Amino acid sequence: MYRKFKLTILTLILGLFLFQQTAFAQEGPIGQHTDSVWQVSYWNNKTLAGNPVVQTGETNINWDWGMGSPSGLPADGFSARWTKYIDVAGGTYRFTATADDGVRVYVDNNLIINQWSDHPAQTFTADISLAAGHHYIVVEYYENGGFAVAKLTWTPKPNDIVNWKGEYFNNRTLAGSPQLVRDDANINFNWGSGVPANGLPADNFSVRWTRTVNFPAGSYRFTTTTDDGVRLWVNGHLLIDQWKDQAIANYSGVLYLSGNAAIQMEYYENGGLAVAQLNWALDNGNPPPPPPPTGAVVIDNTSPGFITGGTASSWRSSTAGYNSGMIWTYNDDYARSGYNWARWYPSLTAGRYEVFVFIPSKNATTTSARYWVSHRDGFNLKVVNQLAYSDQWVSLGTYWFRGSGSDYVSLADVTGESYLSRIVGFDAMKWESR
Repeated sequence: MYRKFKLTILTLILGLFLFQQTAFAQEGPIGQHTDSVWQVSYWNNKTLAGNPVVQTGETNINWDWGMGSPSGLPADGFSARWTKYIDVAGGTYRFTATADDGVRVYVDNNLIINQWSDHPAQTFTADISLAAGHHYIVVEYYENGGFAVAKLTWTPKPNDIVNWKGEYFNNRTLAGSPQLVRDDANINFNWGSGVPANGLPADNFSVRWTRTVNFPAGSYRFTTTTDDGVRLWVNGHLLIDQWKDQAIANYSGVLYLSGNAAIQMEYYENGGLAVAQLNWALDNGNPPPPPPPTGAVVIDNTSPGFITGGTASSWRSSTAGYNSGMIWTYNDDYARSGYNWARWYPSLTAGRYEVFVFIPSKNATTTSARYWVSHRDGFNLKVVNQLAYSDQWVSLGTYWFRGSGSDYVSLADVTGESYLSRIVGFDAMKWESR
């Protein structure tokens, strides 16, 4: 009897030892679970406060509850915390969280995504370098009202930037982790009042573009066109620094380059229209525009045949343009009292002429400059996108003119675009005999 009892005790001890060894093998290091299940707790408040009302296991964080909620929770005003250990190979990983409303993501107790605020469903990303092995992930979430979405994924960071690396931030200061990183073929964006990408706001965002370019030896002129702020570094030189709120404006700088040069452009949008553009070309000393052909009549903004009207304080002058001079105004959206206008009156012999307007490289960003041509047979309206040209003569058409004081071209700063969002340039006009 004693021997039988002793054998039973030994069997129990051995079984307990084998159970402990099996459990330890399943868990890995103490406190680290390596299974595929998230441990999740749900609270019936927005602050993860007190004791959770639901505790369960979930395979994925991939929830779109719509106007509903997890079972046993109110449709609005709840929160959740998911925890899990993952095993990864060493490398850089991109974590992507989509939430409506607040979300926080921790990796090994490091806060990598912090969007703890009310907002519609938005996607946030963060890249983090991880050593091979176990890593502890915590996701916290709350729902205030309306729709409820909570999702998380992670993948090895793609190495797919072959053009411009565009890093997009949901603030004006390039602060924190970018919400979006993508490959941009060119910096040639005119978003208007729209958004640069899904998940980013239409206002109050910023972007950093970086790229290395190989330049044959020479002097290059870099030109930015932005609304609002811009900074441009070329080969370590801060070439353009216009970090301020402004309507669409052009800035340029010249630098000698030979071989590879790093380019970095930073941009922010405050409100209204959003434009960000960059281009460069070999600089040949900006030769003046070619003289008009023999027999052409040119009326510049300093010629006796040029007159202006409107609010005098709204006119601004610049050394850009034909014969190194022009004037400009910000646009009106409609014909408000005091809008600005100009007319060019040529001294012509009666006959047939083609009319050209000179569009300068600066201070001309409207896409809807409305030129009225007065000629023998009446009036013609020609709409010109000034932003599309740079130090170029642009034809307004060919007409018969009377050779009298009734021949002219007029332009006003009324463009139909958002008020004070564009610049209207007033420069030279040319009539060529046909």
